[in-house]
Amino acid sequence: MSDKEVILTQDGLKRLEEELENLKSVKRREVAERIKIAIGYGDISENSEYEDAKNEQAFIEGRIITLEKLLRNARIINKDEIDVDTVSIGSKVVVEDLEFGDSMEYSIVGTAESDPLQNKISNESPVGRAILGKKKGTVVDVNVPAGIIQYKIVDIKK
Repeated sequence: MSDKEVILTQDGLKRLEEELENLKSVKRREVAERIKIAIGYGDISENSEYEDAKNEQAFIEGRIITLEKLLRNARIINKDEIDVDTVSIGSKVVVEDLEFGDSMEYSIVGTAESDPLQNKISNESPVGRAILGKKKGTVVDVNVPAGIIQYKIVDIKK
């Protein structure tokens, strides 16, 4: 992972800091205890408990390094920086699918905190790229694997 700037909302910052704290204070201790117990079973060369615990430990340490780097390179978007005239990172945007008439609300976030299941889409996603910088009432074409979808920006809020 390069030292690329990571754009986060206040909520995204809080979530990553909480995850990092949990990994350092809870998960590290839990996996260390699992390793200690597994070593007590004897020969570690054929001990699946030990192997599983060591793999989990490696994953946890890798995630800690990743989170620390993300937080070190973070630029936080504050609510008062969010413009309601144009779509920007941190905006909540209501779009209407012009073909089917469906409306959806998305939060535009940086890639580090995107979560499509929570309608948090990255500024680098197809929809995010298409609507970023656009004004209310604008119709945009979004290139998706299935073709082109037209969305109308219905509302922009903080």
